[in-house]
Amino acid sequence: MLESELRRRLPPGLAHNRLPPADHRPAAVLVPLEPGHGVWLTKRSANLPSHAGQVAFPGGKIERFDASAEAAALRETEEEIALPPSQVEILGRMDDFITGTGFHIVPVVALIPRHPIFAGRPGEVQDVFCLPFEILLDPAAPRRRRATWLGVERDFWVWPHEKYVIWGATAEILLNLARLLRGEP
Repeated sequence: MLESELRRRLPPGLAHNRLPPADHRPAAVLVPLEPGHGVWLTKRSANLPSHAGQVAFPGGKIERFDASAEAAALRETEEEIALPPSQVEILGRMDDFITGTGFHIVPVVALIPRHPIFAGRPGEVQDVFCLPFEILLDPAAPRRRRATWLGVERDFWVWPHEKYVIWGATAEILLNLARLLRGEP
């Protein structure tokens, strides 16, 4: 998907549903889109205290000193994968997302330059990789799976990738992004 098409489908001021603050931990993630290529994700280090070894968007906790969710997403992205905020063009937010592990995530959608250079933070990011638009836009790509977690059977989405399992909040946010890009309600 080229830049012009991304801008048409994700216009500035992207409409989103903002959830009221609750007892969940506030977090923001950057949804970095590289025109002509896809959406960039991270594989978290296996030794992290939360969500170890999982695929995620760059981002993290919204700190009190962060001026906004966007500022937090940019700060965390620079810390995690060395993408300077000056190379990021924020398009807007997607719907807030509450995780089963107690996080209130604000996904911030952004364009990044072609052929970005990333440096994953040692001990925090194991890998930075791209999910191509061809997969993201394929309605058959995400599959529903069922597993038992904490004694409860749960259904969840999984996106195909040759190296990693993309599931959980990341998979849900990717599904919402795919629907936006496909023009679905």
